[in-house]
This record gives sequence, structure tokens and C-alpha cells, in this order.
Amino acid sequence: MDWKLEVVPVPVTDVERAKRFYTEQVGFNADHDTQVNATVRFVQLTPPGSACSIVIGAPVSTPPGTLQGLQLVISDLAAARARLLARGVEVSEIKHYEKDGSLADGPGGRWNSFAFFADPDGNGWVLQESPPIASNED
Repeated sequence: MDWKLEVVPVPVTDVERAKRFYTEQVGFNADHDTQVNATVRFVQLTPPGSACSIVIGAPVSTPPGTLQGLQLVISDLAAARARLLARGVEVSEIKHYEKDGSLADGPGGRWNSFAFFADPDGNGWVLQESPPIASNED
């Protein structure tokens, strides 16, 4: 039996502002936007190529801005960072973790290059570069 993580709730204060941020600036796809009643609205957004989505507007018990460390794995960190900057997202310089656990400037080795950004409420995201897939010819 498969257990698939498909939707992660992200707590926000302003659904319209968050929807614009995630679709227009970060580039997520808006899957659906459903107004259930006057106070409940579900907006499901999916990162390009992802099998897992986020949902905003859903009732959540977590205060907006407290969700940290949501990770997006990408193949080209420099390109993804440049795209976010061009769309007005404040994103950190590329960093890596040293053996002592400290965060240092510049790219690291395999699976050790990161950039960080937050949504307008302060929910924290991590971009992590995946290593290239090795071919059978290597």
C-alpha cells in the first residue's frame, strides 16, 4: 500500500496576497480555488513538477509564519534563485553546510547547496540543489 504525501497546509493571514506570491512570484500552479462559505476558502497550489501541493486558506491551528523548512528540490539552484529574484522574491545567496553544521557561503558538494526565502507571512522555504543523475556510461 502506498502512502503519498499530497497536500501540506501553509498558514497565511491573507489568502489573496499569498496566492499572488506563490503563483506570480514563485511560479506555483493554481490547481483550484474553492470558496466553501463566507469564512472558509481552499486554494491548492503545486510547484512545477511536484506530486505534492500546498493549501492555503484552509483552517489550520498553526499561526501564520511559523511553518519553516519546506524544501523544494531543484536541478539548477543558480537558475532557480535568479528566477525568484527576477520576480521580486527576496532569496538568500547560495549557501552550504560545513561538517560542524554551520552555514557557509557558496555552493557545497552533492546535495549540499541551498538558498532560502520566505512568503509574505514569514513561512520559510528552502531550495536544495539535487546532484546530477549519473549515467550508466560513467
